[in-house]
Amino acid sequence: MSDHMRAGDGRKIGFWTCTALVVGNTIGMGIFVLPASLAPFGYNALLGWGITVLGCLALARVFARLARLLPGADGPYGYVRGTLGELPAYMVLWSYWVSIWITHAALVTGVVGYAMAIFPSLSRVQPSLLAITLLWLFVGINLLGVRMGGRVQVATTVMKLLPMLAVALLGAWMLVQSPGSFAAHPPARPISLGDAMAASTLALFAMLGLESATIPAAKVEDPGRTIPRATMAGTWITASIYLVVSAVPLLLVPHAELAEASAPFALVMERFGGEGYGRWLALFVVISGLGALNGWTLLAGELTRTMADNGVLPRAFGRNNRFGAPVAALVLTGLLASGMVMMSYSRSLVSGFTFLSTVVTAANLPLYLCASLALGVLWWRGHRDAGRDLLVAAVLGTAYAVFAFIGMGAQPFLLAMALMVVGLPLYFLLRRRHGRAVGNA
Repeated sequence: MSDHMRAGDGRKIGFWTCTALVVGNTIGMGIFVLPASLAPFGYNALLGWGITVLGCLALARVFARLARLLPGADGPYGYVRGTLGELPAYMVLWSYWVSIWITHAALVTGVVGYAMAIFPSLSRVQPSLLAITLLWLFVGINLLGVRMGGRVQVATTVMKLLPMLAVALLGAWMLVQSPGSFAAHPPARPISLGDAMAASTLALFAMLGLESATIPAAKVEDPGRTIPRATMAGTWITASIYLVVSAVPLLLVPHAELAEASAPFALVMERFGGEGYGRWLALFVVISGLGALNGWTLLAGELTRTMADNGVLPRAFGRNNRFGAPVAALVLTGLLASGMVMMSYSRSLVSGFTFLSTVVTAANLPLYLCASLALGVLWWRGHRDAGRDLLVAAVLGTAYAVFAFIGMGAQPFLLAMALMVVGLPLYFLLRRRHGRAVGNA
């Protein structure tokens, strides 16, 4: 019996952990740093948020349907391979895999920014060194197994909802006490379709992770039932929170000032909630970022193991330790993410975050597009009894993925294509070795 099969018995995660993965991975640092990136778009940012939330709910329906129809598939790789073929599955999952360790770099960029707002003395420490230390801390936690990583995820997800509640309550209090504050700083930039699309693409970064429950499918109890429920519940929770809190900094703080803020929500709480509140909120934001870092580390290990088990990454990355954790896969994730951290700190905090968010979004979109097409293929094959909305979900998911690509512009689109092409030599090399091994056998 393989290491993977042995690890699967008695070490699976359920509905609440899967939901915590969706909520915890989606609500990372993106929503807390994003107001600074969206500030130049003015009211187009709010319009972009609305588009993004509707599009992501459609994508969540796509992944929920795929999990229900293909419960035996090992996550998105199995969904795409079983419908579109092995090469498309490899190309989109390779791009997504790259995006995960870039996500690690984006997360720690935000975490360090907020941590320095809480503890100014940290400015004496090299930011990149602090970020890399945090990366390896969570690699170590996940080396203790998916159950341990899941427990940390549930705890940090509960804690990260507290600052979101604080911002929402502040917004409600300001609306009652001083409603004019929300219109005191109208942006000069007019509403336009182009700006709304660009803002929507940036906002999409904060919603990335809605597919999180599908990645460790082999480690989920009753995946055909648990994953769809967790995916939809987690996405609805996240979307509802974002719609409430995203408008507060965009409406209360002058946009020029907001664009320069490294910790936008802390700035809002200090200015309108009282001195000292921003520091406490920033502390919970750091916890939020660390929780997301834990969740994405868990997913990175599981996705790397899945690709290794399918022969499109070296087999060594599929081996588990006695806790059922893919050791080499997690170590590889730490090394690659550390390299991205060093690159990201060659830019300023906000511009570095914006750059990384664009790269990650571009790398995620091929998976979202192919997952939607995969659902359409299943409908074409006659799986229409699974629900009347099967074709509708496939069409809406495909349309939103195409819309997001258009909104990003030509450069990110070409970047996503380049990421997929870069992985092809490894694919053909491993396929060739596999063919030789079969021939020798």
